Amino acid sequence: MTDRRILRRIHLIRHGETDWNRERRAQGQQESILTDDGKQQAAQLRARLADTAFESVYCSSSVRTRETADILFGDSGLPVHYCDQLREIRMGPWEGRLYTDIRLSDPEQFHAFWHQPDQFQLPGAETYADVQRRALQKLNWILANDGATELAIVSHGVLIKTLLCDTEQRPLSRLWEAPAMHNCARSIIDIYSDGSRRISVYADQDYQ
Repeated sequence: MTDRRILRRIHLIRHGETDWNRERRAQGQQESILTDDGKQQAAQLRARLADTAFESVYCSSSVRTRETADILFGDSGLPVHYCDQLREIRMGPWEGRLYTDIRLSDPEQFHAFWHQPDQFQLPGAETYADVQRRALQKLNWILANDGATELAIVSHGVLIKTLLCDTEQRPLSRLWEAPAMHNCARSIIDIYSDGSRRISVYADQDYQ
């Protein structure tokens, strides 16, 4: 019988709600801060994670993810490794603008961003493939250099979605398919003894 045990788990956690989330403003790599609701979301997730023996924590260097990680792990004694490679998709000239305004000024790329992500091409912005490439590069580096069996990565919706797409071999054209990546959503990628990876939890939903 083939030995196929779960050797490691990667917990992918999106940051809590921010002021710009609430305003429906494009964030990208610009800075925004957690709302009171966002802080409460992180506190509630912390309670749900209480029985998980995390050994390593990696976090996007953005303010909103740092705030979330501090609520989740600030008194755990674990060092938090901040990484630029785990930041959100760079949205170039859209950053800081309301989505309602972007939809009017750039309807073609706005549609591509939300409905045809593999075709999103905006001068000064990353493509979804760019984000997936750097996310996988960082994830593979972590797995090669950190022997922890329970890993937490606090990051952003698009970046996490690209990692989940890669794991289930879903093309980027289908990135926005359900389940939705709500604020403080947790997804889990299990890594098996044969080297394969499988999603067991997707945005807090069992995903077998």
